[in-house]
Order: sequence, then structure tokens, then C-alpha cells
Amino acid sequence: LKGSHLPPVMLLHRNASLAFNDVLDNNEEQEDRELLAPMSSMSSFQVPAGSSLGLSPMFGHGQYESEANKDIKFMHGTTTLSFIFNEGVIVAVDSRSTMGSYIGSQSVKKVIEINPFLLGTMAGGAADCSFWERELGKQCRLWELDNKERISVAAASKKLANITYAYKNYGLSMGTMITGWDKTGPHLYYVDSDGQRLHGQRFSVGSGSTYAYGVLDSGYRADLTIEEACELGRRAIYHATHRDAYSGGVINVYHVHENGWTKISADDCAKLHYERYDPALESSK
Repeated sequence: LKGSHLPPVMLLHRNASLAFNDVLDNNEEQEDRELLAPMSSMSSFQVPAGSSLGLSPMFGHGQYESEANKDIKFMHGTTTLSFIFNEGVIVAVDSRSTMGSYIGSQSVKKVIEINPFLLGTMAGGAADCSFWERELGKQCRLWELDNKERISVAAASKKLANITYAYKNYGLSMGTMITGWDKTGPHLYYVDSDGQRLHGQRFSVGSGSTYAYGVLDSGYRADLTIEEACELGRRAIYHATHRDAYSGGVINVYHVHENGWTKISADDCAKLHYERYDPALESSK
């Protein structure tokens, strides 16, 4: 005990504590060695198959997409279009709902009236488009109550894009157009179920969109009159329904203008064919 400044009893207590801590440390090291022993004997291991991780084993587009809904295969079939001209925006759609080759309905309302100044179109899953565009209408109304002014078309389309992006890879099927007139004029946006949002002058969405684009691009002018623009949209949808088996029914045409939107017409495709657009009628004139 020579050279120590601690009383004998405290010195013994300290030495006993140090010895006890050494025993604990040795026990912990022994437990760690026992836990790591099986892993140290493994020179390599295999990663489980990609499907068990919810990832596609293929590289490329589907690499990071979930397979949670891989058994749900949407059979798309519709034709919708919108375009901006000097007098506003024209929206034209068909009304046929299909489930593969089965025609489920001929009277689907594919233009969603979000509010008196905003319209949305429906392409993809009818339930997804209908539900989320009605939800968009609610959110737009709440925004207007908070800000004491009408929501812009850009803000409304961004709200829908934020919703669809949040549900990306959850199995939504949507290809919609949001159009309207706000304090900066007419605007048209395309929004889909991947959260993609595009601003443009002309869009057509659906299985018959390639046929509609052919007519729309050949007859479009910015200085069309309202009657000419409505006829162009109606004729583009008609030709799409004539060539695309998944489009048909009634052609609904809307005009968006400074004071809101107006439904212009609802024409049956068959009547249009036999009374106005049949090539036999043109040749007989």
C-alpha cells in the first residue's frame, strides 16, 4: 500500500471493481465471437431472386417497378383530345368503355367537370380517373377558399400530378388532360399516372389517338372559328372511332372560354357516319 493515497478499504473496493469489469468485457467478447463464427466460415453468399424483393429481374424500364399488381392488366381503349386556339380550348371525347374486346358501356362521361372553369378528360382506368379528378375538384375548392381567388390551370394540374406521383407504381392507370381558362388565358396540361405533367397546345390520349392526331394536325389552325374548331374536334374523334374498335359511342364536344366552359354537342358516331362523314356521301355529291 506504499505510495497510495487511498484508504485500504477503498483501494480493495476499486481493485475488485476493475477485476469484475474485466470479466464482463471478456464475456462480451466471447459472445461476439460466438455470434460471428458462422459468418466467418462463409466465403460468399447469393442474393435472393429479384422477384422476392419486389423488383423485376430485368434491367431497364421495369427494373425499379413493383410487381405487386403484375396480375392486373389494363386493356386500354378510348380516344380523347384537346387543343388551344384563339377563341379558347376545344375538348372532344368518345363515350365507349371496353374491357378487352368486350364493350362495357356506350355512355361513359369522359369529360370530368372539375369546376365551372376547369375540365378534365378520362383515359385509362375509369375508376382511377373519375375518383382522382373529383378529389382534385375538392382540393381546388379548398385552395380557392384559402386564397380567396380562382385556382390557376397550372396549379390544378400540378396538384393532380403530385397525387399521381405519390401513387406511382401502385397500379394506377391514368392519362388525363386538365384544361381551363384562368387570369392568364387558356391552358392545357397532360398528366398521367407516372406523375408526368406536360404543357402544350394539342394533345390526344387513348388507343385511337394516332388516328385523331392525323386529322387534328392536318386541319388545325390557331385562327379557327368556334364552329370550325368544334367540327375539327368532332371529326377527329369520329375518324378515330371508325378505325379503332375500342372507341365509339357518342362524341361529346366542349368549348372552354373566358366565362367558363360550354358543352357544344353530343353526337352518335353511327349517325355521324351515315349522315355526314360516310365516304359514299362525299362521292355522290
